Amino acid sequence: MHELFAPFMLSDILLGNRIVMAPMTRNRAAPAGVPSSLMAIHYGQRGDAGLVISESASVSARGGGYPGTPGIYTDKQAQGWRKVTDAVHAKGGHIFAQLQHFGRISHPGLQLDEELPVAPSSIKPEGLAVTYGGMQPFLMPRELATGEVPQVVDQFKKAAAVAKAAGFDGVEIHAANGYLIDQFLRDVSNQRGDRYGGSPARRLTFLLEIVAAVSEIWPKGRIGVRFSPENSFNDMRDSDPAAHFGYYAQELAKLHLAYLHVLEGDISAAVPAVDYRELRRRFDGTYIANNGYGKARATAAIEQGSADLIAFGKPFIANPDLVTRLRRDLPLAPSDPATFYGGDERGYTDYPTATEQSLSTMATV
Repeated sequence: MHELFAPFMLSDILLGNRIVMAPMTRNRAAPAGVPSSLMAIHYGQRGDAGLVISESASVSARGGGYPGTPGIYTDKQAQGWRKVTDAVHAKGGHIFAQLQHFGRISHPGLQLDEELPVAPSSIKPEGLAVTYGGMQPFLMPRELATGEVPQVVDQFKKAAAVAKAAGFDGVEIHAANGYLIDQFLRDVSNQRGDRYGGSPARRLTFLLEIVAAVSEIWPKGRIGVRFSPENSFNDMRDSDPAAHFGYYAQELAKLHLAYLHVLEGDISAAVPAVDYRELRRRFDGTYIANNGYGKARATAAIEQGSADLIAFGKPFIANPDLVTRLRRDLPLAPSDPATFYGGDERGYTDYPTATEQSLSTMATV
C-alpha cells in the first residue's frame, strides 16, 4: 500500500490515511448559523478521509461574514454540529472544527445592529462583500481598540469549548485567506502602533494569545493552525511573506501543536514565490500541504518529506469517495461551480460514488 493511504499518527489520533478534506465554505447552514442536517450528510459521505476539517465556523455573532455560514458559539449550533461529527465518526473518520473570525471581510448587513466590521487597522479592502442583499462594496472597518482584542481572544476560547461539546476531535485556528487573524499577521493590513502591530513578533501576538486561550480547552496536540503566506484572496499582501511566515512557523513549532496547515502559493498564481520546503523545515511538527495537489504530486511530497498530510479541496466536492478513487486510480468526477455556494442537495450531497455510477450505468445498458 502506498504511503498516501497508510495510517498516520496525528498527535494521539490514529488517522486511517494521509488524505485531509480541506475546509470549504458551502453556505448551507440553517438560520442563526445552525449546521443543517444536509451538512451532516455531506460530511458523513466524506468521512473516510484521514482527517476532515470543517468549513469555517464563526466564533461569535460579530465574527461572521457570509450568508448561510455556520457559527460555533451557541448551544443550538453545537447540537447541529453534533450531527456532523457523529456522521463522520460513524464512517470511522476524525474531524476538526475550523474556528474563524472574518474581521474586515464582512459587512454591516451581516453584523449585529448593522455595525461596521472590525479589523486590526482601519484599512478598507478592495472588492465586494457577499451579503443577503447581493454583492456590495466593502466598507472601511473599525479598528479594534487594544482593550477589545482580549475580548475577541475569549470568543475563540468559548468557541473551542462549544466545539468540544459538539464532539469534534480537535480545532483548527483559521489564520489564513485574509480573515481577521491573517489581517493581524500581514503587514499591509496591520498598521497598528500597539503591542499587536509593528514587528513580526508583535503581529504574531494576537494568534499566540488565541492559541494560549484555546489550549485551556484543548491539549495543544488537538490544535492546528492554518496559514496562507502569499494568498492574495480578500485583497491581501505582505512585504516579505517568506521571512515573516518562516518566523511565524518557527515560533509555532515551539508550541508542539497538532499541525500547521499551509495553503502553498496564491490561488490566483501558478508559481509560488515562497520556498515551502524551507517553511516546512521551520515547523518541525506535522505539516499539511494544500493547494492544487493531485495523487502524483501528493505521493511525491510525502515520499520526499516535504509534507506529512495532503489536503484536497475541490476534488472532494464531486467525489465523496475521493480516497477510494485515488487509491484505485479511478477517474475523478467534475464538479459544478454553479452549486458551490448555497442551495440545496444539488451539487452538495447528490454526487454519486464510483460504485454508484457503475451500478447506474449497468442498469441503463
